[in-house]
Amino acid sequence: MTGVLDGGHADPIQAPGTPEAAWQAWPGWQDLPEAALGSVGRVVVVAAHPDDEVLGFGGALALLAASGTEVTVVAVTDGEGSHPDSDLVTAPELVRLRTAETRAALAELGAADATVVRLRIPDTRVEAYEDEVAARIASVAEGADLLVAPWTGDVHGDHEAAGRAAVRAAASAGIPCWLYPVWMWHWAEPGDSRVPWRSAALVRLSPTALERKTAAVGRFVTQIAPLGPGPGNAAILPPHELAHHLRDREVVFR
Repeated sequence: MTGVLDGGHADPIQAPGTPEAAWQAWPGWQDLPEAALGSVGRVVVVAAHPDDEVLGFGGALALLAASGTEVTVVAVTDGEGSHPDSDLVTAPELVRLRTAETRAALAELGAADATVVRLRIPDTRVEAYEDEVAARIASVAEGADLLVAPWTGDVHGDHEAAGRAAVRAAASAGIPCWLYPVWMWHWAEPGDSRVPWRSAALVRLSPTALERKTAAVGRFVTQIAPLGPGPGNAAILPPHELAHHLRDREVVFR
């Protein structure tokens, strides 16, 4: 995840978010149908930045890996823009660290043998490369049973562009495409009319899958812990944000 967008603190992501307690108390969960994960021989999961795939779909990945599904992760960017004001870690160092974190996280999910394809698109500029991203995802997704990507309404430019590219790629490859939200849990509210709940489905996580996901999220140290003192080194995902992604269920839009 990259937490800095154009517009500074005026955008919904930088504004105070919805507490996880409000989501936990939402009665709308019971109205969401279950997303069937059976009979997926190969899944391709797109991440705009390293960690998106684990935050939004990590529990499902753990379930799929345990069932023998072949996993491919497409990292659209290397996440080098997560700390543009850091005086301790350079963008090339972040690339190295975040790439290693992805591998460690996949191992925690039981998908150590997953294929990781790095597109190396510049962080925060996915929209400018959207046609190229769509073509490259379509090539990777050929022969897959399911394509999964960030939600096109997530109110993050890179997430939305990666999602749009994936939708096009899935249409080209003739396979289903599911979209997972990441930042939506921050800026939206339970029952929010801006969210397409009618197309939402629920992935219930077993205790083991949730345990694996929690361990995987913990591998993204560059995002969940400060790089050092000073605002430019602050954690992108403090505990109140992580809480949205460590519940016993995940949501996809289909």
